[in-house]
Order: sequence, then structure tokens, then C-alpha cells
Amino acid sequence: MIKNKILTTISTILLFIPWSILLLRRYEWALQSPAAEIMIAGYAIFMIFSGIFTGISYGKANVRNNWMKVCLVINVLYAAAGILFLGMMVNSQFL
Repeated sequence: MIKNKILTTISTILLFIPWSILLLRRYEWALQSPAAEIMIAGYAIFMIFSGIFTGISYGKANVRNNWMKVCLVINVLYAAAGILFLGMMVNSQFL
């Protein structure tokens, strides 16, 4: 029971962290290379981790409440976007 609440709370917190990039991108240094690329790659990796963590929590740990289902959908979408962003960054290096 307590495990379910802890995993649900962690998955909920993981929903909001990727949006903090909007606050960081207001600074001039965050818009210049290489800081911009490093920051985007870091956030993309974090988003992929969030999707994997929530998926494992839902699947293997059997945390199956309604809010966890919402977290699962959003974090899996974040993970897909993170994979897309990393793919675009890698692709741009070869062009």
C-alpha cells in the first residue's frame, strides 16, 4: 500500500520536471551552443527514464490506480518525445 503511494508520488513529480526547461531557456547562456545541446540531451534522457520508471512501476510493481494510468500515458509520451529529440540531435550531427 505504501509502496503504491510512493511510486505514484514519484511518477507524479516526474510529470512536472521536464517543464522546468522553459524556465532555464529564458537565460542567454541556455540558448547558446554547446549548453543548449547538453541541456536538451539531458532533459531527453530524463524524459526517457521517466517513461521507463513509470512503465516498470505500473507493470512489474502492479501500481494500477487511475492516477498512475494518467502518469503512465503522459510519461510514455514524454519518453517518445525524448527518443525523438535524441534522434534528431544525432541525425543533425551526420548531415
